[in-house]
Amino acid sequence: MRIAQRAQRVEPFYVMELAKAAATMASEAGTKGRPMIYLNIGEPDFTAPPLVTAAAERAIHAGRSQYTQATGLPALREAISGWYASRFSLDIDPARIVVTAGASAALQLASLALIEAGDEVLMPDPSYPCNRQFVQAAEGRPVLIPSGPEQRFQLSAAQVEDAWGPATRGVLLASPSNPTGTSIARDELERIARFVRSRGGITIVDEIYLGLSFEEAYGHSALGLPDGLGDEIISINSFSKYFNMTGWRLGWLVLPPELVPAVERLAQNLFICASTIAQHAALACFEPDSLAEYERRRTAFKERRDFFIPELNRLGISVPVMPDGAFYAWADVSALCERWHLAPPGGRADEGGSWALAFELMQRCQLAATPGRDFGQAEPGRYLRFSTANSMAQLKEAVSRLEQAL
Repeated sequence: MRIAQRAQRVEPFYVMELAKAAATMASEAGTKGRPMIYLNIGEPDFTAPPLVTAAAERAIHAGRSQYTQATGLPALREAISGWYASRFSLDIDPARIVVTAGASAALQLASLALIEAGDEVLMPDPSYPCNRQFVQAAEGRPVLIPSGPEQRFQLSAAQVEDAWGPATRGVLLASPSNPTGTSIARDELERIARFVRSRGGITIVDEIYLGLSFEEAYGHSALGLPDGLGDEIISINSFSKYFNMTGWRLGWLVLPPELVPAVERLAQNLFICASTIAQHAALACFEPDSLAEYERRRTAFKERRDFFIPELNRLGISVPVMPDGAFYAWADVSALCERWHLAPPGGRADEGGSWALAFELMQRCQLAATPGRDFGQAEPGRYLRFSTANSMAQLKEAVSRLEQAL
């Protein structure tokens, strides 16, 4: 059978490949050894709070499961708009909001609406691997620009200007970012958006971790940029992370008004609509009791960060930039690779460095973490991503195991 070239260009999602290896190793060990600790998947250990699950049950029992508009339930779009107003003091017209089947569908719709074959989209290296796959699926070309710890693993306006060429269509940023948990400073983001506007380009910002910001200096939405820049941003968001609804597959876009009809047509044809049950359930996310619970959980995620990352640093596993959001630690493990006589990080991405270390940690510590191979081409073997989305008890046990192994 002939497989289309676009499918063959898509690389494996190695975080999932490693997750399968961890599960196999854990099952082979059975009850004889310690249970595997999973710090490799970026999924909250919290699930949807009670009001959300109750709303889903009511919708099912009432038979509210038929198609919605392709743009989503009007009441949900209003509720999302209200969240921007109460959380970020932003006046977002609900007509600019399109509810989608997860942030993945949001990125696909935005890419198909805006990217032509051969268009280049600038992205930081490291960055979330699936984002560049959506660009490729639209026949665009992701251009990864090395972005090191000195700039918080984020693009600068100077880099964007230097890399801009005749085929450049725009930038795709993430703030806070996966895998680093770092955000773009507001003034730098404004400079990027101004330059992109001057070139007639597009600025897409993945903000799915925005609700999990921990530092006031960074907890801002690109939609609030001044001089009309925020009105031109394409913002991607999701109910998966802050709202703890990963498997419900629900997200949204905030679009410039003129882009909404094109995205709506695409959504009608590709998805019809997001899950109706999930949409009715998500309305309960914005109830005062639910929002209070989400804030308690955000505090818990911050406490985990504040415990785990200093412990990694104490053990000589350096986290060069303290994350200001999300639930990740992007750790420089080159010293540990040298200490354990693993192949150096500069070799092939699937041999030495963090790739070899990830398997070594599963063997020695029964601890699963994600190697840098997924997230870019600039020194992928140097970095390992730990997820702090697991419980504090599991994080403390992980530190104990690492300390014993060291």
